[in-house]
Amino acid sequence: MTEQRVKVAAVQFEGVPGRVADNLERLRPWVARAVQEGAEVIALPEFFASPLPFKQVVHDSVMRADNPAVAFLRDTARRHGVTIGGSMLIVEGDSIYNRYHLVEPDGRIHLHDKDLPTMWEGAFYGPGADDGVFDTALGGVGTAVCWELIRTGTAQRMLGRVGLVMSGTHWWTVPDNWGGLTARALARLAAQNRRMSDQAPSQFALHLGVPVVQASHCGQFDTDFMLVPGWRKTLPYRTEFVGATQIVDAGGQVLARRDTREGPGLVMASVALGQRAP
Repeated sequence: MTEQRVKVAAVQFEGVPGRVADNLERLRPWVARAVQEGAEVIALPEFFASPLPFKQVVHDSVMRADNPAVAFLRDTARRHGVTIGGSMLIVEGDSIYNRYHLVEPDGRIHLHDKDLPTMWEGAFYGPGADDGVFDTALGGVGTAVCWELIRTGTAQRMLGRVGLVMSGTHWWTVPDNWGGLTARALARLAAQNRRMSDQAPSQFALHLGVPVVQASHCGQFDTDFMLVPGWRKTLPYRTEFVGATQIVDAGGQVLARRDTREGPGLVMASVALGQRAP
């Protein structure tokens, strides 16, 4: 049987917290370039409508289901005949979710709510409960957002059911403004965190035996940091995004990569859809 190959792209992006319209304008040129260079599948980062520092302004990026960011995905998919995906904060009833939207060329939208918030993300949204596996024109496609890539439960619910995984990440590191003593104390944790973020897509691909496409935020950001539950006092926390925007094949080999320290950009590669021995 002839293998099905598709050209995929992933966008690395530096956004502005709370400013959805501005962030969509920043993304448009990269998406347009991916289309011009023949991409059939395009991955955007987690929280592509707005980065997520622990700041009040993030609430300005919480949207209802029908919103400009979803319209951007749907219009791009229909106009250019591509499959495109990324996550944003969506309010539904009394709850807010980190909801990944995967949009097909015919306008169909598949939804996945990230399973668990990480650190201060828990101040903005709650856990989802779906499996993140979609039946698409490309076959089975899984979505795993950021730290979902390092959970065995994510792999277990996708194993044998998908031929491609779409991922977006918003993975930061330890603070760099808490002094030399703190930096030395956290050095081992920082190194482990950076290594894990670098290797997560490849490791996930190996566990499933399918290609993984991951898009990341990049750059430095300032946020607040709460120390004690119930105490509103915060510390300033300056940090940066780590890891890389990357495309890996079913054997975990990196086909294209852009480190977060390289700034905004685009990576592209051709991948074979379908599962090999995990």
